[in-house]
Amino acid sequence: MSAAARRRAVVGGASSGLGRACATALAETGHDLLVWSRNAERLHSLAGELSDRFGVAVHVQAEDASSPDAAESVAAAADERLGGADVCVLNAGGPPPCPPDRTDPSEWRRSLQLLAITPIELATRVLPGMRERGYGRIVAILSSGVREPLPELCYSNSGRAALTAWLKTVAGPVAADGVTVNGVLPGRIGTPRVDSLDAAQAERRGIDVAEVRAQSETNIPIHRYGTPEEFAAVVSFLASPEASYVTGAFVSCDGGMARSTM
Repeated sequence: MSAAARRRAVVGGASSGLGRACATALAETGHDLLVWSRNAERLHSLAGELSDRFGVAVHVQAEDASSPDAAESVAAAADERLGGADVCVLNAGGPPPCPPDRTDPSEWRRSLQLLAITPIELATRVLPGMRERGYGRIVAILSSGVREPLPELCYSNSGRAALTAWLKTVAGPVAADGVTVNGVLPGRIGTPRVDSLDAAQAERRGIDVAEVRAQSETNIPIHRYGTPEEFAAVVSFLASPEASYVTGAFVSCDGGMARSTM
């Protein structure tokens, strides 16, 4: 794809895990990128790697999604360095596990900023340009906890549910302008985040991490954890022109783990 024809994508949480995999998949399909997260060092390493491999422009913005200023800074960087965004992947790291009867007000504020307020503000800031150009893709990385709340992840369940409700609400008004709004719900994907959750569960239960993983895999019809690349392929499709008739959808990428029909 020529430089003039390349789409422009903003990817959050891109320094590791699912965000990094999504940035890689979008670079491979010819998108110039603005990648952002807290870790500037890892972002610069990723930018060099993707530029070398795929010949795309990759810009870096170090921001903490739990900061009230993050969305404004990222949106301004997208305008300044990319000239706007055609694709926006909403993603940030998850809050810590916590029993639902022991939550803390300060962590609620941080988690809701991280998982709902910042992504909603960022999407709201990039939507006008997408609508004016007649093309845009908002894709949110959510969680299976949106459909089936996960034990001990009350902050994540709640914050991502709030974002999901907004995504579904905004999908209709922007659809006629060529903008689609979708979410992808990962199950057990082999990322540092899932590794840390498995380790925390192993410590709580006094068992080995390998045993926790083996027990989790028995509940997945495919009997294994997914890979970040498998997940990123779903995001890449939803971010593509070919997904122009898919909007307001929440797609599970979980090896068949979710039992719900919704």
